[in-house]
Formats: sequence, C-alpha cells, structure tokens
Amino acid sequence: MPAQYICENRRRRQAVLANPALNGLDFLDVLDQQAPAGSPPQQTLLVHLFQPASALTVQNLRIEGGTRVSPVNAVWIFPASSVPAPPANAAERAFFASLPNADHILVVRTDSAGDFSTYTLRVVSSPTDAEPPSNFDVQFAALDFSFKVECPSDFDCQPTAVCPPESIPAAPPIDYLAKDYSSFRTLMLDRMSVTMPAWQEQNPADLGVALVELLAYAGDHLSYYQDAVATEAYLGTARRRTSVRRHVRLLDYAMHDGVNARAWVHIEVASGSSADGLTLPGPSAGRKTQMLTQVNAPRGAFPLDQVQTASTQGAVVFETLHDVTLHAANNQMQFYTWGDDSCCLPKGATEATLLSQGDGGPIQLAVGDAVLFEEVIGPATGAAADADPAHRWVVRLTAPPKPSTDPLNNTAVVEIGWGAEDALPFPLCLSTTTSSGLKLAVSVARANLVLADHGATVAGETMEFTPGRFRPRLQNTGITFATPFDSARAASAAVVQDPRAAAPAVILSDTNQVKWTPLRDLLSAGPFDLNFVVETEDDGTATLRFGDGILGAAPNAGFTANYRIGNGSAGHVGAEAIAHVVTNVSGIKNVRNPLPSQGGIDPEPDDEVRLNAPQAFRTQQRAVTEQDYADAAGRHPEVEKAEATLRFTGTWHTMFVTVQRRGGQPVNDAFRATIRDFLEPLRLAGFDLEVEAPIFAPLDIAFTVYVAPAYFQGDVEEALLETFSNRDLPDGRRGFFHPDNFTFGQPVYLSRIVAAAMQVPGVLWLDTTAYAPNRFQRFGETPHGELLAGRIEMARLEIARLDNDPNEAENGRLEFFMEGGA
Repeated sequence: MPAQYICENRRRRQAVLANPALNGLDFLDVLDQQAPAGSPPQQTLLVHLFQPASALTVQNLRIEGGTRVSPVNAVWIFPASSVPAPPANAAERAFFASLPNADHILVVRTDSAGDFSTYTLRVVSSPTDAEPPSNFDVQFAALDFSFKVECPSDFDCQPTAVCPPESIPAAPPIDYLAKDYSSFRTLMLDRMSVTMPAWQEQNPADLGVALVELLAYAGDHLSYYQDAVATEAYLGTARRRTSVRRHVRLLDYAMHDGVNARAWVHIEVASGSSADGLTLPGPSAGRKTQMLTQVNAPRGAFPLDQVQTASTQGAVVFETLHDVTLHAANNQMQFYTWGDDSCCLPKGATEATLLSQGDGGPIQLAVGDAVLFEEVIGPATGAAADADPAHRWVVRLTAPPKPSTDPLNNTAVVEIGWGAEDALPFPLCLSTTTSSGLKLAVSVARANLVLADHGATVAGETMEFTPGRFRPRLQNTGITFATPFDSARAASAAVVQDPRAAAPAVILSDTNQVKWTPLRDLLSAGPFDLNFVVETEDDGTATLRFGDGILGAAPNAGFTANYRIGNGSAGHVGAEAIAHVVTNVSGIKNVRNPLPSQGGIDPEPDDEVRLNAPQAFRTQQRAVTEQDYADAAGRHPEVEKAEATLRFTGTWHTMFVTVQRRGGQPVNDAFRATIRDFLEPLRLAGFDLEVEAPIFAPLDIAFTVYVAPAYFQGDVEEALLETFSNRDLPDGRRGFFHPDNFTFGQPVYLSRIVAAAMQVPGVLWLDTTAYAPNRFQRFGETPHGELLAGRIEMARLEIARLDNDPNEAENGRLEFFMEGGA
C-alpha cells in the first residue's frame, strides 16, 4: 500500500480527474434523513467516482472497521443510473436516477447501519486480492466514512491533527560526589556563581578565591584522611577500584566499567569510481575499517600510512561494527509524494516512498539496511543554512523494499518500511513551496550508512611470562568495553548499550596461537577454561588476572594481546565531526556523522558503587503478605497500581492480584500470563496465584454550563469535552478522566471537576445544583446523594471510568448543557 502523507495541496485528485484511463473514489454520501420512501436509513451509500461507474460487484468491495457492529457487508451494488427492480423499489429507482451525474455514482446497499466509529470503504480486485483493480488509482481506492454522519453534532466533522510538543529534558543534577581539591573548588565556585552572580573575580589573589581554595585544600586533606585511615579490607573505605569491585561482587552486585559510544556514519561515493560498489570490511572480515574525526586533511578517504599522523593531531578513532557495501545511487534518495506539494511524514510514521532512481542508477536497498532521513533546507526559507539539524533520524528497514510504479505518470518508485521502535519522533517536512512559488524538496533519504563505535585497535602487544603470580598490565589505558553488535536491532536501539552487559575488548593469544577470552569473574570457570579477568583502576590502567588451575586455567607461557582503547563519554563527538575513512581506495567524496555519537557511559564511580551495592542485596525477592504481592506487581513497568486479596478457595489459599494497566490497556490473557511469570519467582510455596482485571465503575455526569458573552457555545463545549476526555491531549496534558488519573478506591470529587471546568476559557460558571438535567452518579444506577455529598465513593477494587464513547455507553457518559454565550 502506498505511503500516506499529510499534504496541503491535493494536486493528484485533479490529475486523476483529467486521466480517462484511471478511476477512483472521490467521496460518498450516507442516506439517512433524505432516504426515499421504503429505503432503510443509514444502509445506502452513494459512492461518487471520478469516471463513469465501473462494472463492480459486491466481491470488489470491502467495508472495514467498526467497534460494536463488524463486519458490515455489501448486499448489492449498481450504478445509480441503472438500478434494477428488484432489489430497489420504484421510489428508490426514481431518486437514484435523478441524482446529478448518476452515471458517476455507485449505489451500495449494506446489511446493517454500522456504529459511531469510522469505517473504510475499499475497492479490491477480488476477495483474496486486496490490491485495487488495474483501472483504479492506488491513492483513491479507499474512503473513510461514518454511518452516523447526519447524527446531531455541534462540532466540525473534520478533526484537526496537532503534533504534541517534544519533551523538555530535565536539568542536570549537582555532583555530590566531589572528593578532591579540584572538584571541591569547582563545586564551590559553581555554587558561588549561583548565589553571588555579581562576583566575577577569578584572580587567585582575590580574597574570595583564596577562601574557596583554602576550603578546597582543607576538604582535599580531610577526604584523603578519611580514605587513609581505613584499609582495602572494607568496602566503605577501599581506595582501589579493584578492591571495590571484588567487595561488591560478593554482594552479587555487578560493578560496570562503562561502555563506548556509537555513531552512524554516512559515506558518499562518486558514481562510477572504484568506491562505487566497494564493501568496507567489518569484524566478520577479520579486521575493521577505521573512521577518524576531522584532521588537517580534506574530508573523505585517509591514507593508511598516515593514521599515526592523525593520532598526533588528536583524531578520535571509530571502527565499523559491520560490513557495508557502498553505492553512489544511495548517496541521496528523493522522497516521492505522488504528485502532491507541501507534504510531510507525520510523527510516528513507519513507511515512506522513494524514487527508485538515485545518483547514477537505481537505488540499492535491502532488509536490514540503515536509512537516514535528513532535512537539508529550511521549509520556510528554502535555505540550506536554515535546515533543522534536529530533524535527522536513522531507521532500519524491516521489510524488503517494494518496487512499484505510479500508474499516473509511470514513475518508478520504491516503498520502504521500518519497525515501530524506529517510528519518526517528529513530523518530517518533505516538500515546500516558497513565498515566490518555488517548489523545493526539503528532506532527503540517504543509505551508505555504517554503525561505528569508539575505540582504536592495538595489535600484537607482547606480555612475557614471569615466575610467580602472573599479573601483566596493558601498556595503554582506557580499555574499550562494548556489547556484541546485533544487526537485527532497530537503528534507534543499536546505539544504546547496557554497560553491565559489556565485555572488555581484549583477546589474548598464547605461544600456540590458542585464544583466551575475558570473563567478568572466574567464580564459575573450570580448571581447563581459557579465560581471564580484566581489572581496571580509576586511572584507566588495566591488569589481567588469570586462574589458579581450579577456578580457570593457569597460564604457563607468554601472551600476545590484541585490544582496543577508547571508552565512555570520551567518544561523544558532535554531528559532522567524523570526516575520514581510513582506506587507499579513491572515489570517496565525503564522510560524515549526521547525528552526534551517543551511548558512551563512563565507568561507574567508586563512591556510587559504595552507595548502591550495600542496598542491592536488600531488594525483596519474596512475597508473603497481600501488600507484598501488590508492591511486587506494581514494580512491573506496565502496571500503574495493584491490589492483592488472599482468599481461601476450598483446599488451599489463592492470592488474587488485581492490576491496573498503564494507559488504560486491557488486562487480557497475554498480560495476565506476563504478570504471573513476573510474580512467580516471588510466590510463596503452597499459594496459588491469579491475576484479575480491575472492577471499573462507569460514571454518569451532566452539568449546565453558562458561557461568557464573548464565546461561542460550541467552542466552549468542545474545549470542555477535550479537558474531561480520557486521552492524552495535544499540549502534553492528560484528560481529566485519563485512566492513569484514577486508581483503586479513589473517590471522584465534584470540587475537582468544577475546578477543571472553570479553567476552560469561556466558562462563566458551572451549575451543580441537584436539579435536572444535572447528574453526578454511577451509570445505570439511581443516585444516592452523590451530588449533595460532592463525591462518588469507590470500593477497594473499583476504579472510576468515564470514556464518553457513544459506541460503548456502558463505560461512562458525560454531557454539558450550554447556556449563554455569543
């Protein structure tokens, strides 16, 4: 199915109208109040086509959708100009024949009137082939409609799509782990700049600076004294990172040594050059391709024999994680918008359409390839300098690219799709029309992407065997820690690594060329396992610890080490910082990282480990009481809140855990199984475990609203219904009756409803008197004085619910009777 865009100028409709070889669905009418005598209301669809009605049958139509009424099937279908009798009566035939352009209208009779939800009428080739007939345009083969379009409504039937704002990152925390002179001085000066912004003096002779440095000096001595009075035998006073790691390992706490950063790198090659079609090797080929940040050389290829020179200039080294084949056609690929202008890919999009021809030939894409979407000019000005660098996003293709052709102009296109995890986090403008009428492509797609991670390989370092305890130290500091690369992960997830799952990038070869591999510890190693442990210190030095012949094999010869250096946040470089690929192949025009490198995490600080490790083993790993089960279930990321009830079920006890799922999602069988598996390791022996859904208490609320003179009733009512909805609002707020706003046993207070209503612009006051038509009660029940009491009470396992959905009125109803206004 072609990708759907949000466009301001629907030029394709005019083009299809002018093409007699293509037909399509223009719009449809649902006959309700104007239906002729004897015609069932809301069961007759008048489908308007661009061209005279084709020879379609009920086998060529699908009506999809529906909440309470589904499926809805077509009973018969005829052109309006020639509806036979039967099935139509005389009044219907006369009515259909009198319609303007009756030969362009298909009359469809359905077997039911549907419900209040949105349905889709789709033209298909056959019941087993969902593609439209060959004479139907693919963009106009389906229509969304509602059977209840003539039902009374005060609002515009066309909804407005609003993109919610991006979240604002939280402010960075203050460093409370300052331990030496420099950090104490920096911390105090930073604090002084906040509390005394007028004090700008930085001269060491200044009295204020002298006092700060004096206090920092005293703090440094006190901190050193605090560490010096203890020994390495205690976690709280251990000064060496190796000692801290061993202490917390006995507490089953895995101290991490950080992880390196990763970056997506785009490589542009010249068409027809030796680099066009070149495969850059990754680890699978036995060696990696190195990437360098900008040095005093043109962007592109960098000679192999000058890498050492680049290192002296401060170049940061990245190495590829997988093979990549370069194609000039993939340098820059254009989006195809099916002839429309001013289009964008909406937030959350997972598919797009590209022109099949790139620079110098057809584009070459496959499943698993990474594709960059990039805004290259400003939508408002058309200038490259005004392009938003935040509008760049990398996706991984999850389905084979689908070649296709636009039947309107025979343009060859390729349809691509990616996973929901890589869904666009922002609307991406594809094309624009400037104030001068110039039509420009705002964004492009690029392939030739390779994922590279920070770290340079050091090969062939010799470590001679010495008598006694063999604890060699690597000559370089800052050993790389990384997790294995997974080519199936989404592009957005591929740059994120778990530092506790990372392993040191060190491989040893003994004199017999047998490889030894690193482990986190040797507690589970056997006497013949060729493993070792890399122990790093706070200064970045790394020492190798081997087994003793019982826990791990004991070494008996010298080793050659191959390892990588470069770890943590040191690999965080800005966008466009990577500029070179180390190769002697010509034809590479440009190398760049369109997005900053990310994911680099520094080694876990010793003080942070001292803080967390003693508490880690105190994590409760059992559930006995009802509150234990409720608390344990509440720790699941999809659970908003939980309650537990212990019952005797005849022979044994059963713990019934009632869970409220986040976002109002249903507690279905699959989710019940997930929660049972989550709680099973904590369950007390001899107790059964059952997971239940909450008891929802639907509400019936109605009030009279008096509108201010300068406002329209319809606008104010629409704003009220949005405020009291059960969904996330476009401005980032939650509706009053959002499922996550209420939990077990929480009453619904009238005062909160009045307060929320009074915040809506245009509301003069809310009539809450206990007279009709005002209501404040449970749905389907007689009132019990809730309006006078000012609250609706909930039982222990009940949750208030008000969806205000006409298709499911039993889930709550909300009405406002508007008075006054303009």
